[in-house]
Amino acid sequence: MTPNQPESTEPMFYYFAYGSCMCPVDLKRSLGENTHPYVVGVARLNGYRLGFYNYSRDRNCGCLDIVKDANSSVEGVLYQLPWRLSDLLDKREGVAQANYRHEMVNLQCQDRWYLNVRTYTVIQKLTEELAPNDWYFNVVLQGAVVCGLSQGYRWQLFEHMYQLQSRQSSTQLQIA
Repeated sequence: MTPNQPESTEPMFYYFAYGSCMCPVDLKRSLGENTHPYVVGVARLNGYRLGFYNYSRDRNCGCLDIVKDANSSVEGVLYQLPWRLSDLLDKREGVAQANYRHEMVNLQCQDRWYLNVRTYTVIQKLTEELAPNDWYFNVVLQGAVVCGLSQGYRWQLFEHMYQLQSRQSSTQLQIA
């Protein structure tokens, strides 16, 4: 239990967020309650990298995914959520529609290892990354800032999203 987490006797599970769910305000939109008290801290997932290999119809843009890569790592937010929110989180991630699936990972947060932490990965990955729209771009960065991801990682995330948007804009200009 971390200092900002409420005392609870209800069953809980650990969840690693690396995209829009890093933003407690956006996560509240789907789960129906304030999730900031459930933040454990900034976590690092080794052996994976981020990529925009999912197209979201709801958002009409590319959305984040994690891809195994032995030479990379992903920063994100570790939550300890009440089990009663599990189905709502699955709904948000499109598990029933075979969009994302659970992936159980081991990660490090505040010099401690957490085992069998739930995260989500895209089932049918796109062959090329698809740029996020401005709304998704901003929500991901807002979550990264609010939850305290490292400044270097935030810049890396910004640069990656910016490059994807720039490449998409230049491709659209060439087509027009």
